[in-house]
Amino acid sequence: MTPEIATTVRAYAPGRVNLIGEHTDYNLGYALPIALRSGTSVTFTADDGDVLAVTSEAESQDITVAVDTAPGDLDGWGAYVAGCVWALQQSGHVVRGGRMSITSTVPMGSGLSSSAALECAVLLALTAERPLPPLKVARIAQRAENDYVGAPTGLLDQLSSLYGRADTALLVDFSSLEVTEVPMDLGDAHRLLVIDSHAPHQNVAGEYAKRRVSCENAAGELGVSSLREVDPEAWRRLRDEPERSRARHILTENMRVLDAAEALRHGDLATLGRLMCLSHASMRDDFEITTEHIDLIAERACELGALGARMTGGGFGGSVIAFCSDEVAHRITAELGETVADAGYPAPTIRAVRPGRGAHLC
Repeated sequence: MTPEIATTVRAYAPGRVNLIGEHTDYNLGYALPIALRSGTSVTFTADDGDVLAVTSEAESQDITVAVDTAPGDLDGWGAYVAGCVWALQQSGHVVRGGRMSITSTVPMGSGLSSSAALECAVLLALTAERPLPPLKVARIAQRAENDYVGAPTGLLDQLSSLYGRADTALLVDFSSLEVTEVPMDLGDAHRLLVIDSHAPHQNVAGEYAKRRVSCENAAGELGVSSLREVDPEAWRRLRDEPERSRARHILTENMRVLDAAEALRHGDLATLGRLMCLSHASMRDDFEITTEHIDLIAERACELGALGARMTGGGFGGSVIAFCSDEVAHRITAELGETVADAGYPAPTIRAVRPGRGAHLC
């Protein structure tokens, strides 16, 4: 029998930035993310073996993943790759061994979802011979992160990476999992800045889980299975903290997302910026997931003229996004670092970003 010739496939998946709608995904609410024009690339050459040999340009340690891996076998960055292999197997898909190499331009720990970009690129490469629908890929990636890695995340990051389009924001309804495209062509007059604080996430997994439990408790007290099922003022019926404040964030954030999408459709950028600022205040005061460092960056960006600024991502570190004119973008880039450094924090890295294409085979 003639041996099968190994085929090499390449897959790419972008990181994401969330314009507005934080921690709403696992509450079956709404969010308005974009895919970035930076991402993770995976090159995979299959063989008939039962192990996957993986190298990453960003990591000094190579890993080996057995195709019959189980939760607990690997941790660290390798758990995301192994989790994809495990979740695929659990979903009834055969995973072949082989060699895999990974490169990425998404900064790790910056709140831009390098983990989901990795998961989606790995899954697209492993299933290249029999491609799966994007929603199924998203669910498998989520299972990998929830049940193998141990992070109780929703579907925001994976859907953003898989459904992204150039110059387009994505209005995601996490109850129906409908993704609606909202045009977002910034042109030359406006900029969306990602301000990486270089502050590592502080106990994000544990704090994330606590917020999720609080939301579940609030829903239970209101007699529903998720906060999506109650009216926007239902938080007033909760007596105990922190459930009252957590629910207030989720319910008001859902309304802000819908209003932001409408503002974007009509080119009402001032309203979009105002809603971003209100979202940050809610994350700071009600959901308590920002830090003094992140608050300083968001506040200073607005003082320098940004229409709006807010933390993006799961919280406790990461990045701030600022929406501003081109002129103000130059001012923020030139002056923000001095304010942050004077407060004793590392100088931030500031990048202008635009919505980019979603995950695909190359």
